[in-house]
Amino acid sequence: MPRTETTTATSHEPTDGLPGTAALLVDDAGRYLLHLRDANKPIWAPGQWAFPGGNTEPGETCDEAMARELYEETRLRVPGLAPFVMLETLDAAGALTNRVLVYLGTLNRPAHEIPLREGIELRWTHTAETVHMAMEPGTAAVIQEHLRHPYPRPDGRPPTVRIQAVREPRERSIVGAHLYLERDGTVLLGRRHPDSVFAPSTWHLPAGHREADESALACVVRETAEETGIVIAESDLSLVHTLDLRHPGSPVSRVQLFFAASRWHGEPRVLEPDRCTEWRWWPLQALPEPLVAYAATALTAIARGESYARTGWPC
Repeated sequence: MPRTETTTATSHEPTDGLPGTAALLVDDAGRYLLHLRDANKPIWAPGQWAFPGGNTEPGETCDEAMARELYEETRLRVPGLAPFVMLETLDAAGALTNRVLVYLGTLNRPAHEIPLREGIELRWTHTAETVHMAMEPGTAAVIQEHLRHPYPRPDGRPPTVRIQAVREPRERSIVGAHLYLERDGTVLLGRRHPDSVFAPSTWHLPAGHREADESALACVVRETAEETGIVIAESDLSLVHTLDLRHPGSPVSRVQLFFAASRWHGEPRVLEPDRCTEWRWWPLQALPEPLVAYAATALTAIARGESYARTGWPC
């Protein structure tokens, strides 16, 4: 949810231009007139419930823009509209993205009798109903401000209600760490168990996902020891390829890192028979089939000396 705060404005005419306008219309039953906006148009707040209103045009005051917008949208002329709050919208970084002067007025007229010219629907709404509706955040914040302070300020200077967008979480990728172990022109590959969820009966490099508080280097060392019994020091590993991978239909991308070992101790053994049935050294020019597709892509790139490749992403 956006963060909301209220401050006192010194003026409802900002120095960098006139704001947009909106009408907070309330009936004698304490209901608010809300406007459902078109959902499939490139407009502000598509598909959300908001107040009637719109932007000022060149040469207009806010009062004139409010009267014009309300008439164009609903053919309503509401006497006694008064500035109520200045609604400011900030982005997640705190920069101002929108400013709307909200006017307060009273209207008692059935919604179905109002000739709506823009949008989808007008509806008289109790506050409790808004939690079940797709509310434009600023509209919801202004309603809450009205519940706390239902009358305009006597001095005519409306307070500022400021809402700030919540920063969207950055996309996170799963990090996979792989061992590229080369010996005399061959590379070590393991055949995955037939019952494996991922790539059953398919050849693959020693690999795994790094765990919490684990570096990719530490992951390679751990996974190699757990799967094969081969012991490698982190200092003997070097990154030879990065594969930026997006599986079709997957909501999560993966960064696959491939490390080569300059030296190691031991010979490969099957230590996790429920995951891998055999380890074998394969000539780089005669790799087995089937081979995990992204591993094949990485092995080809490593042979060419390429440090980065991507697959599955739009061009």
